[in-house]
Amino acid sequence: MTKRRSRGDGGLHWDERRQRWIATANLGFDPSGKRIVRRGSGKTKTEAKNKLKEVLRDYEDGLAIAPTGYTVADAVNDWLAYGLAGRDPRTVETCTTLSQKHVIPSLGARKLRDLSAEDVDRWLAAKAQTLSTRTLQALHSCLNRSVKRAMARDKVKRNVVELCSVPQGQAGRPSKALTFAQAEAVLKAAEGSSMHAYIVVALLTGARTEELRALTWDHVFLKGQPDADPPQPPHIAVWRSVRRGGDTKTRKSRRTLALPARCVEVLWQHFEDQGWERLAAGDQWEEHGLVFSSAVGKPLEATNVRRAFRQALKDAEGVNADEWTPRKLRHSFVSLLSDRGVPLEEISRLVGHSGTAVTEEVYRKQIRPVIQTGAVVMDGIFKRAPER
Repeated sequence: MTKRRSRGDGGLHWDERRQRWIATANLGFDPSGKRIVRRGSGKTKTEAKNKLKEVLRDYEDGLAIAPTGYTVADAVNDWLAYGLAGRDPRTVETCTTLSQKHVIPSLGARKLRDLSAEDVDRWLAAKAQTLSTRTLQALHSCLNRSVKRAMARDKVKRNVVELCSVPQGQAGRPSKALTFAQAEAVLKAAEGSSMHAYIVVALLTGARTEELRALTWDHVFLKGQPDADPPQPPHIAVWRSVRRGGDTKTRKSRRTLALPARCVEVLWQHFEDQGWERLAAGDQWEEHGLVFSSAVGKPLEATNVRRAFRQALKDAEGVNADEWTPRKLRHSFVSLLSDRGVPLEEISRLVGHSGTAVTEEVYRKQIRPVIQTGAVVMDGIFKRAPER
């Protein structure tokens, strides 16, 4: 005689609609009083029972089983929707673009529980044929954080992405800087344009574009403080940026920079021109106290600055405007200083880097490759031997 099942042991039945055997087990009740039921299905009784055993084993380990149709795309979209809360809008935009362009089309259809380290390795290796190492690192991060979030919510047992290393990608777009002749041509071409003061200040101080877009007149001291002890020359206080929260990129990016005479001259003229723009705009003017703003006082967007910058450079001799961006003015600042023998430590302080390693890594092509200090000093110590 077959032994009767005890209460809670569940059962085994044939599902006519699904054409599969369903094994079930009752595991009590959740805090809301709802019965906890776990199921396993298969084409045979044995397959259904084995599947239920696997489900129960995972349950005992504290791991819930995700729906069998839960895919990598579901995990990535969930992370994009809820895992980036409070992040800078540009960060969200970048992660969304990378995920929708590279992650989801390649791996999205894969069931998350079936995703293997080999899948990720092959995907990264394929992307390495066309993308830079830095972009590959960003893609790996997006997928890793998506799966990690899914694992924390019991959608998958482990995060196989953490087991995969990022391969070497293609060389990134090389940075470049204006030569002295090109810099002079740019400054001349920009005269009379709305970007003249912006370009002069960016090139002659090395300030970041996001710092200049947030610069306000109360942080500009065109007369300096000659009565102070010691006297202070004309300067700007680079203490803010358009980054989230208004902070500069790093703590050392908060710096006060003396202004070259050419910057002082163009800023006085810019201050006067902005006054006329304020009068012309009338009630449409929005006062934000910004040094560089739109024709009605509004903050400038990066795309606006880039477009106006290239427009200002269209007649610059020896410069193809389409190949240059405002950020290259900062590279040019570093290059021009290095060409004049300014020490790396001083350049690092001026551009607001946390250390010289960052300056060397980012601007290595702009740093003077030949260290001449030793040769110059030794030439002074040991005079050239007289010719025989």
